[in-house]
Amino acid sequence: MSTRTVDAPEGATPPPELKPITGPSAFGGSLKRFGSLLWLQSVTEFKAGYLHTSFGYLWSLVRPLLLFGVLLVVFTKIFRIGSDVVNYPAMLLFNIMLFTFFQEATTTAVTAVVDQENIVRKMQFPRIVIPLSIVLTAAFNLCLNMIAVFVFILIYGVEPQWTWLGLPLILAALVVFTTCVSMFLSALYVRFRDVAIIWSVVAQILFYASPILYPMEIIGEGEIDTLIQMNPLTPLFELVRVWIIDPGAPSVMDEAGSAIVFAIPLVLFAGICALGYWVFTREAPRIAEEL
Repeated sequence: MSTRTVDAPEGATPPPELKPITGPSAFGGSLKRFGSLLWLQSVTEFKAGYLHTSFGYLWSLVRPLLLFGVLLVVFTKIFRIGSDVVNYPAMLLFNIMLFTFFQEATTTAVTAVVDQENIVRKMQFPRIVIPLSIVLTAAFNLCLNMIAVFVFILIYGVEPQWTWLGLPLILAALVVFTTCVSMFLSALYVRFRDVAIIWSVVAQILFYASPILYPMEIIGEGEIDTLIQMNPLTPLFELVRVWIIDPGAPSVMDEAGSAIVFAIPLVLFAGICALGYWVFTREAPRIAEEL
């Protein structure tokens, strides 16, 4: 038996080409709707974080303060590293508050997309709202905690300087970096669930590999000093010390020692931000399929 192909009649409209349907992009919808969803999600996260607790927001302040108290005793009474550093308690508290924001935001963001699976499956929900809301919620806590930090450093005796006006630039850079890292981790976790465990270790390493507990000059020259200088967070903590705590401290360029070492963390900062944004926007339309 022979078969033959039946051609479509002349003048007939050919059937439309079938294309795979993907989910919405990271920024799906109008800008106004995006902003409303981001604000609503952030406020909800902020309230839910302290729901049914007796002290509410105070817990976000007490935890870093307790860590500060323990580390202050260890590094001034036992190891005595901070005894020779100008305004060491003020530097330590400021650094702990900043890193706490980074660590809590990124750690929470790792599983945020998967935890919000019921929302992600809604076709018109912009996926990027989820990690952004986590960072924005952490930023609320950071701004409130900064009030307590400045009260402490003023009581301690740190004199206000005009360079304090540069603090918003430091905070903005930290928020951008935290957001991009959060986007990167939350997108990877959808495919690789080991990311949560790996990041918990990496975040702890970053805490000790950043000039939070110590100023860079006590490290001395060598391989360890170079590795710490390559950390994208290092310039931010060094700027905090010079601009806020001790204007007489060595500048970021002086600590780096060369233009190449100075440029490495800046390049890594920009590269990590670009990578985080690219990975999330690339994976956003496929997230629902992976869950």
